[in-house]
Amino acid sequence: MDASDELLRRAEPSALLYPDGIVRSLNTAMATSLDRPAEQCVGRYAWELVPESQRPVVERMVTHASRQRLAMRVLDLPSPDGASLAFLVEARPVTTDGGEQLVWLHSLNVQKDLGSLLMPFRLSARAAGLGLCIYHPEVQELEWLGGAADVGALFPEASVSLPWVVRHVHPDDRDSLRRLLAAEAPQRTWTKLRFHTDHGDRYELACQTRRVRLGYDGPEQVFGMIRDDTKHEARRKEMLARLGAERRRAGEIAEFSSALIRTASEQELQQVVLTRLAATFGGTSAALALVDHGHLSVSSDGGFPSWHADEVRSMDLDERQPLTQVIRTGKPQFIADRKELLRCWPHVCAAPPERGGPDVAISITPLGPAGDHPLGAWVVTYESGHRPSLDETAFTLTLAELAGQALVRIRSQQARVELATAVQRTMLPKLPEHLPGLRVAARYRPSGSGLDIGGDWYDAFLMPDGTVVLEIGDAQGHDVDAAAFMGQVRGSMRAIAAHEPDPGTVLRNANQLLVAMDAPRFASCSMLRIDSGSGQVTGASAGHVPLLCAHDDGSHDVRRLSGGPLLGILPDADYPQETFTLDKDTALVMVTDGVVEGPDLTLDAGLEQTGTLAAQALHDGLSPEETAGRILDAAIASNNPDDIAVLIVRRA
Repeated sequence: MDASDELLRRAEPSALLYPDGIVRSLNTAMATSLDRPAEQCVGRYAWELVPESQRPVVERMVTHASRQRLAMRVLDLPSPDGASLAFLVEARPVTTDGGEQLVWLHSLNVQKDLGSLLMPFRLSARAAGLGLCIYHPEVQELEWLGGAADVGALFPEASVSLPWVVRHVHPDDRDSLRRLLAAEAPQRTWTKLRFHTDHGDRYELACQTRRVRLGYDGPEQVFGMIRDDTKHEARRKEMLARLGAERRRAGEIAEFSSALIRTASEQELQQVVLTRLAATFGGTSAALALVDHGHLSVSSDGGFPSWHADEVRSMDLDERQPLTQVIRTGKPQFIADRKELLRCWPHVCAAPPERGGPDVAISITPLGPAGDHPLGAWVVTYESGHRPSLDETAFTLTLAELAGQALVRIRSQQARVELATAVQRTMLPKLPEHLPGLRVAARYRPSGSGLDIGGDWYDAFLMPDGTVVLEIGDAQGHDVDAAAFMGQVRGSMRAIAAHEPDPGTVLRNANQLLVAMDAPRFASCSMLRIDSGSGQVTGASAGHVPLLCAHDDGSHDVRRLSGGPLLGILPDADYPQETFTLDKDTALVMVTDGVVEGPDLTLDAGLEQTGTLAAQALHDGLSPEETAGRILDAAIASNNPDDIAVLIVRRA
């Protein structure tokens, strides 16, 4: 037997490694320490067999020993019984009888110097700012081993009795302390303990305990790590309180902003401002002054002080008043109290004190910059002595600007709606009164928000060969530009269809035209060419929602047309088409996505819902016009804010 094999006959853990670190052989004690069968260890790198935190240590030791150098380190390995194993390991170069160079990795006996096994724990605790102690249950004492000095100061002596510790821990935390000291399972989380000294100082501590066996055959001990979270906890509570206040303020401001954006009339704007302004910024009352043909129209929340409200209830914009000056100059003004008001504006409030109300501070913020068309301002009153912070002032200015933008939008809305209505009338076609062999019906409702106009469209026209072309589409956007783009797309497709009757060709040429024009928007579309005599349908799609086939027996199915991408995005895109038959007991339902998709409605669910509705309408004997109306009403009832278009065709 090779003499090197005798090294594995020792009682302590031992292993022989090749110079590159691969395990050649090991004894039972080493396999037990690694918590693996010996056959799973042989042929693997030694550092692969230890926890990740210990791998660099083992790799460096083996590297040193392979270079004929002695290496020695403490390893900390987990154990299946829950207690870690800390033992001193040596890596030493050895030579077999045949001259082969190996590395002998083995545990050293340190029963006479167990303190050497504690050094890595002490160094780690000190580096992490933790205190390290050991619990001796046989004498019920905690011994301080070192680490963070501020934690060590809590121990009046090197060892303290368990009753002393229990007495200084908050009564509600004593059960947690007992569980920590029992250390029946590894403690992976920190346990909070409230601790007080004999001088009455209070600390927030976080503790972990673990059972460690010192040496392969050594005693098992309970180690504790202590972290002082007192300052951290105080900072955390302060931060949470500040964060909570900031979140509440941010939430109020976000809600205020959202409400301003949604306003659709001056009355709604007044309502939003007067119900939210004072509460959002901690004021006592609020007023809103709007410029109307050179005069101010002032409204308040009812809490405005009478000595000032009487002065601003109705005034001309050119009067010398704090409010009018703010509106004319576009610069906010803050008046700390009534005394400052009288000093700066002596003519404003000449009434005797008995007429007055409580002394207040006043903040006046313009709704927009100074200009030829001033908008107004809002006023917030505070308890006397209040000084708004820089953040509060910035938020007030931002929201006042939003209110001004809302006012401009509201006042220009009517003119824009009239323009939109005119554009929409010219863009949406009137369906032909007679299409041979077909009954066609359409319904449309524009977006429920913003301008009363959208980008959805439908069209139907007769081809020279007697076939009928139907199309439905959705141009990006919900404004006048979207409507104009929609009209451009629809007109282009009509012109192309006059020369290229196949839907796939029409879509391809329309796409090339839009890409060449560098159109700023895109559109989806489905196009069908129907021979009413044979019922043959040729169709293609440009990224549009599928067709619905509703049958008069009450059933329906979804037909996903062949096709290509949205129009106006990819040059040279192809749009394959397909052919199918429209039976006389079937109606084709063409819709835009506003009918079958929404905030709470997926496309598949919307298609199923609309298909069921259309099929039931056919089963009930309703006409295409009545069926289209039923689908439109159902889409409107779902409160979908998008445009809605429905086009239904059935063979006569």
